[in-house]
Amino acid sequence: MKNTKNLNFEELAVKSKSLRYNIVKMIGLAESGHPGGSLSAIDIVSSLYYNIMNYDPKDPKQDSRDRFILSKGHACPALYVTLADLGYFKEEELWSLRQLGALLQGHPTIEIPGIEVNTGSLGQGFSSSVGVAIGCKLNKYENNVFVLLGDGECQEGQVWEAAMAAAHYKLDNLIGFVDRNKLQIDGCTEDVMCLMDLKAKFSAFGFDVFEIDGHNFEEIVKTAELAKTMKNGKPKMIIANTVKGKGVSFMENNVGFHGKAPNKEELEKALAELQ
Repeated sequence: MKNTKNLNFEELAVKSKSLRYNIVKMIGLAESGHPGGSLSAIDIVSSLYYNIMNYDPKDPKQDSRDRFILSKGHACPALYVTLADLGYFKEEELWSLRQLGALLQGHPTIEIPGIEVNTGSLGQGFSSSVGVAIGCKLNKYENNVFVLLGDGECQEGQVWEAAMAAAHYKLDNLIGFVDRNKLQIDGCTEDVMCLMDLKAKFSAFGFDVFEIDGHNFEEIVKTAELAKTMKNGKPKMIIANTVKGKGVSFMENNVGFHGKAPNKEELEKALAELQ
């Protein structure tokens, strides 16, 4: 089993910036995709893969590996660039995103090395993570299942059915993150369907809940490490406050870039900012 790389926080910031560059480039070349939520999530994804999780790209189905499930599947560019950087597949695959016959499509599928579950229909990835965590418990694996949800996704009733099941089955091997960027395709989450206090909600459903700055690597890593040690029969949820489109000035907090690729001029400007 390959352990995590354990980058220091400055190295993590540099790594995340380079991954942001590839996210914007691949979506720009595809002329299709979801830059906003991919950019808000990448600091969480990179922290997990470079500092928290145990895995081996050369043996991606090893039983004892930690699992990562991207429930907000439309943010798959964040996962794709990370998996490519770690050697699950060649970086060249990134530049054919969403093309007919290409490996990488608009949502994760299990045909892609490193992908655990097909996701994209919101809420289902979280439900799948509960099932995976139950399976790991039954097999007595000493691992953790990590899952990343969107905040707009938390408007789905299925999320709360899954949360109830996670607590009922005492899944202390399940560690969730909510990418709380406060924007979804139709606008502000609180205008579309008010989420109120997510921390209180998950707590009421039987989770240990934490709230962090989702772009602060020290907070992400230390909170995830703490969650891993808390084998108390309760699942964990980390509410990560983030910025939609983080790292590209004109995409930040801009709901228009939820599911719109940058045009040629915007792509050049974004890549220059991330260079």
